[in-house]
Amino acid sequence: MVSFCIAVAHSVTFTFTNKCRYTIWPGTLTGRDAQLSSTGFELASKASLSLDAPASWSGRFWARAFCSVNASGKFTCQSGDCSSGQISCNGAGGIPPATLVELTLAGYKGKDFYDISLVDGFNLPVSVTPVGGSDNCNATACPVDVNADCPAELALKNSDGATVGCKSACLAFNQSRYCCTGAFGSPDTCPPTDYSKYMKGKCPQAYSYAYDDKTSTFTCSGGPNYVITFCP
Repeated sequence: MVSFCIAVAHSVTFTFTNKCRYTIWPGTLTGRDAQLSSTGFELASKASLSLDAPASWSGRFWARAFCSVNASGKFTCQSGDCSSGQISCNGAGGIPPATLVELTLAGYKGKDFYDISLVDGFNLPVSVTPVGGSDNCNATACPVDVNADCPAELALKNSDGATVGCKSACLAFNQSRYCCTGAFGSPDTCPPTDYSKYMKGKCPQAYSYAYDDKTSTFTCSGGPNYVITFCP
């Protein structure tokens, strides 16, 4: 197992494992504290890689898939691309639809907060498993391939007609009632829609839309490490 590390007084280790049948290219995006030592890397099928993060780090992870390098050396991906033109994302996020793993370490009352978000859509199955820690540190997952029966109006297709992502209704239609904006900008005025219910039915533990907090946010105390598994 190859590891990329950064020197910190106390750190949390994220271990990424690829159980997909093909190579993927995970990306990392920092929201708080130091940037991780890698912002994007190649991960072959059945391979694992670890990154260390400061104990108060926050950010997100996702995976890119079906990637290639063109004749001029530009790196691009059909799914989850960060448009850097390189394997490293260099501070850029994934282009939706992309399944997001979101974490805030040592947040409110010192707890870690983590979730899997389909608010911007889905591209690959993923799970998050705390290792160590205390206070009901439960795993969360979106383990199914939502692309397999994504509604046609939400499907992102490649040039061969294969579905490589499933958009959220907000992304697909850009309407307030799906995006929970404007007059729909509160939990009281933005209930689940048929599209978010579809996503929730596929992945009950994941965020299906902006106000899906009650069943989708997980917490853990005690500074655990985390295993992020793609195609669990």
